Amino acid sequence: MENIKVELVEMLNQALRLEHAARIQYLAHAEQISGLNSEAIIERLQELAGDEAKHEEKFRKLIASYLGGVPCMEMAATHPGKDIKSILDINLHDEKTAIDFYKTIYKKVMDNKDKLPYEFETLEHELRHIILDEQEHVTELKTLIG
Repeated sequence: MENIKVELVEMLNQALRLEHAARIQYLAHAEQISGLNSEAIIERLQELAGDEAKHEEKFRKLIASYLGGVPCMEMAATHPGKDIKSILDINLHDEKTAIDFYKTIYKKVMDNKDKLPYEFETLEHELRHIILDEQEHVTELKTLIG
């Protein structure tokens, strides 16, 4: 496998770890929330977990089908929250961290376009859409925080 593909597989596997953790964290946080008007927040956290599952699927496909790598099965660290405010703040921080990292992967793909003649468009497209989804998550979490 070419060096760029090895690098991208490593980076995408780290992205996959982040998505695994985000999904588990959103689901666990949703179970911790209770109280007046909590149902809408619980539903939204569960929806966000579903989005993260779709990102996991995309990353696995990019790693295996497009780059010839092996998708990891580990997950990044998760962060517990003690109340609605801390849960939303933690997830907002983690979404921003993911966006920053995904942008470094995106830049690596863009900078190596010529070395990825049969993968570039799909990598660029999928990464851009995942970044857009994560940016939407940031906006939604900011709205929930108020």
